[in-house]
Amino acid sequence: MFMPPKLTFAVIGDSAAYGTGDFDTTGVPRGWAHYLKENFREEINYFNFSRPGAQSTEVKNVQLPKALEVEPDICAVIVGGNDLLRNGFSPDLLHSNLKATCTNLLSRGSEILMIQLHDPGQILRIPKLLKRVLRRRVEAVNNVYESVAHEHGIILIRTREIPDVHNLKNWHIDRMHPGPYGHQLLAREMAMQLRQRGWNISLPLVKEENGVRQATRILWLIRNGLPWFLKRSIDLLPVAIILMFLEFIRVCKEFVTRTH
Repeated sequence: MFMPPKLTFAVIGDSAAYGTGDFDTTGVPRGWAHYLKENFREEINYFNFSRPGAQSTEVKNVQLPKALEVEPDICAVIVGGNDLLRNGFSPDLLHSNLKATCTNLLSRGSEILMIQLHDPGQILRIPKLLKRVLRRRVEAVNNVYESVAHEHGIILIRTREIPDVHNLKNWHIDRMHPGPYGHQLLAREMAMQLRQRGWNISLPLVKEENGVRQATRILWLIRNGLPWFLKRSIDLLPVAIILMFLEFIRVCKEFVTRTH
């Protein structure tokens, strides 16, 4: 009897692709990709080659070849958040890496899924000048996604268009990654887009989780948030100070221009 081939779904990218912010009871990450693959109405092969901390160059040079080996029918490409957090962030490099990654997948007949970044300035408690800098970099990343998606007809989830997306109930304790509820929302948005392209998939259910206790938040921050900050501060803190100073100069120039 003829057996139809299994659908192959692959994921490449950073912590947002890995599932950070949503873990099962054993600590294994789930994330939106888990909810998505659970709702295909046919048997699938699922591969997640993403890694927390990955930048676009790693995705293109290391993760992409692994994805191409499994010949994915659908491949999610989620990267850019770590690029923008680094000293020397280059939107042109991100564009080059993302375009090369996507054109390679498209040449193999893969459907591609991408997700734009939310506005972390709306939920992070950081200085206003740093918010302005961060927002500008996030906009640069999102513009790259918009350009590549438009040029190649790629499915793009515009995160900020999801209703009430910046409600804290949608976000992990670190406020940089989706929490369980946020991951489910993303999975549902992706499923709706895939259905419009003709893929045989159900819409994932969205179920609110119980709130995280304060003690759990503090424990997570000690175990994960503080080490992350100390590791990144060597790279981020000096450039953040410089960028805030430059932003202050920019604001002053704008004020002088408006008053003359």
